[in-house]
Amino acid sequence: MRTALVTGGAQGLGAIIVSSLVQAGYRVAIADINPDVAQHLVKEHGEEKVAVFGLDVSNENSVEQVLDQVEERFGLPWLLVNNAAVMKAQPVLEIDMPTFERIISVNLCGTFLCSQRFARRLVAAKQSGRIVNIGSLAGQNGGSATGAHYAASKGGIHTLTKVFARDLAPLGITVNAIAPGPLDLPSVAATIGADRLPALKAALPTGKLGRPITVARMVVEMAREDADGLTGSTIDINSGLYLR
Repeated sequence: MRTALVTGGAQGLGAIIVSSLVQAGYRVAIADINPDVAQHLVKEHGEEKVAVFGLDVSNENSVEQVLDQVEERFGLPWLLVNNAAVMKAQPVLEIDMPTFERIISVNLCGTFLCSQRFARRLVAAKQSGRIVNIGSLAGQNGGSATGAHYAASKGGIHTLTKVFARDLAPLGITVNAIAPGPLDLPSVAATIGADRLPALKAALPTGKLGRPITVARMVVEMAREDADGLTGSTIDINSGLYLR
C-alpha cells in the first residue's frame, strides 16, 4: 500500500482529495496548520489508513519534521499533493505587504519547500514518485474574484511545476498541476460572496461551478505508476471559463 502526503488536507478540497486517495488504496498523511480539524477524516477512514500531522508549509523545520514523522509512521510517501493555500479577495490598491508576503509564503514558498524536501528524500532513497500541485485559474488569467497576491502565487506554482518536472523527470519523479476555476465549496462561496454566486454561475459556459471530486479524481490519475509520461502539465478544470 502506497502513502500519499496531502498538505492542507483537513477540510475543503484537501479533505475530498484525502478521501479519494484512501478509496484508491492509499494510506494518507494529512499535514495541516490546523490538525485538529482533520480528526473527522481519521474517524471516517480509520487510523490504519489516515494520520494527521501539524504542518506550517512555510517553515523549513516544520516541513522536515513532518516528513520525518510520516516516514516513521508510514514509510517514504510515493505522492505529495501540494494543496495548502491561503485565499483572499482584495483590490490590488488595498493590499498591504504583510498580507501579500503571507500568501506568497504559504502558497508559493510552501509548494517549493515541500516539493524540494520531498524530492530530495526520493532521490536519496533512489525511489520514483509523484508530485501534484494545486494551482488555480487565477494563476492563468490574473484572477477575477481573488487578489493579486493569490493570483501571483498560483501563477508561480504553475511555473514551479514546469521547473521541477524538467529537473526531476530523469529521476523518475513526475510533477504536474491542476488549475481549478470556481469550485462548489463553502470556501469559494465565502470568498466570492453568496450574493455574487448567481452571477458567477451565469457567466460560466457550463452554467455550473466545478465539482471538487473531479479535481480529486485527477490527482489520483496523475499519481498512477503508469502515468509516467504525464509530467510538466497543468490540467484545467474551470467550467469552460478559460480556454487555451
